[in-house]
Amino acid sequence: MDEPYRIRSAVLADAPAMVAIERQCFSDPWSEASFREALTSPWTFGLVGQTARGVAGYLIGREVAGTGEVLNLAVAPGGRRRGLGGALLRGGLTALRRRKVEEVFLEVRESNHSAQALYLSHGFRPVGQRAAYYRNPKEDALVLRLALKQHA
Repeated sequence: MDEPYRIRSAVLADAPAMVAIERQCFSDPWSEASFREALTSPWTFGLVGQTARGVAGYLIGREVAGTGEVLNLAVAPGGRRRGLGGALLRGGLTALRRRKVEEVFLEVRESNHSAQALYLSHGFRPVGQRAAYYRNPKEDALVLRLALKQHA
């Protein structure tokens, strides 16, 4: 996927493509119903990375009472290491800033070093751990936090 991409707001029609990527990327994937719920809830939002071939990645985020969370971020295996994950993350952080969020949290598998590197490069820092957070396979999650006021 050396083709260009653009980041845009996700719509309900994107849910099947998001599910397809989700199933390629995660061993315990979200259902299509979960994506549809996230895309219609007033406190969540979705972004997709669109190429000429279709959706190549996505981010789901939410905001509640001034705190943001990156719920899900994935890039199709063939499109990785080309900047799309970082572009989606930057777009998500911009959307959260617009919602007046002051801090953002996320969980990441302890073994997912490439995702951790992406988040750390954008200013996230470890603040905790959730034991056995992931189910398939069972694994702890690192909790990362970004103070947005410091990275405006």
